Amino acid sequence: MSTLYGCQIPEDLYYHPDYNSWVRFEAGDTAVLGMTDPAQTQAGKLIYVRFKKPGRKIKAGKFGATIESGKWIGPFVIPFDAEILETNQAAFAQDRLIANRDPYGAGWLLRVRLLDPENARKELITGAEAVAFFQKKIEEEEIRCFRCLDEPIPM
Repeated sequence: MSTLYGCQIPEDLYYHPDYNSWVRFEAGDTAVLGMTDPAQTQAGKLIYVRFKKPGRKIKAGKFGATIESGKWIGPFVIPFDAEILETNQAAFAQDRLIANRDPYGAGWLLRVRLLDPENARKELITGAEAVAFFQKKIEEEEIRCFRCLDEPIPM
């Protein structure tokens, strides 16, 4: 894992540079997605996440959730064709700051089934390429990552 100005960038994950999302590919044709550490920092404390329902098929570039924070309201975009299998709504209901506290772990957003597994990694970056991308982004945008330390706050 690389740490740049407090921002963690796990080198074993895949990232979509335009969508500020990470992807962890699992066995078979499933993947887990979430917000990057720089994205959760830029958004600030999350207020609400509205998830699309499991079973919904999403085209690449369309959103699977809407995120609202004190600084921002916007889509959580899925970088490949997928079907939503599961949302992390239960964790967010218990603690709306879970993605601020643990963006790559308990703060995941969606588990999906890949509809085109062979092309799912096509627009994603990983490893040293991802670290170099985020280093440039973090420096240019002067991002300094932090973790929320408050007690869990229900949604």
